[in-house]
Amino acid sequence: MFIEQPSKWLRWLYPSAIWRMDPHQKAVYLTFDDGPIPEATPIILDILDEYGAKATFFMVGDNVRKYPALKDEVERRGHRLGNHTYNHIGGIRWTSRNYLDNTHKADALICSHLFRPPRGWMRWAQYMRLRKKYTIIMWDLVTRDYSMLLTADDIYTNVRRYARNGSIITFHDSLKSIDKLRTALPLSLRWLSDQGYEFRVFAADQPRSRHLK
Repeated sequence: MFIEQPSKWLRWLYPSAIWRMDPHQKAVYLTFDDGPIPEATPIILDILDEYGAKATFFMVGDNVRKYPALKDEVERRGHRLGNHTYNHIGGIRWTSRNYLDNTHKADALICSHLFRPPRGWMRWAQYMRLRKKYTIIMWDLVTRDYSMLLTADDIYTNVRRYARNGSIITFHDSLKSIDKLRTALPLSLRWLSDQGYEFRVFAADQPRSRHLK
């Protein structure tokens, strides 16, 4: 549970980031990290269409450079875009200046006020600078679809076990995840729908807030 649903103390590390949306509303917020790539993103888009679900795609800038038509297709189908740095770099290993430059380079292609740090970590100085320009979106449930130790059924189980009102649910449109998501994503969307959850995306002017319960 420490990984799939972060503890409250971890959420307090970045107090103005959004980890969970309104816990009083029967809604979840689907997110996909690391794309777009032709081997995964189109498959995910088709599955989302089948279930009438919208999502937010936190894109890597270099992937957008290589596959601009995929980025446009995500937008055309009504999904929201977010910034995931240009090279999927972790803030801990980079100076603040280089990390910020990399993020802003991605923004020139993605043009989004939403930001999610790769691996969920930033230096405090990076966080303080980024929060002035971006709404930082973390997660309430990370499915760990990228893990070689988990199966499609494990991913589906994580969704059923940890999803709750206001959950920001993280999947990945990546090579590591797509084989499992072919099965786990439809099962998860069907189950969430059967439980009465609405699929929502973040507002165009999403305010900074936090829900820590």
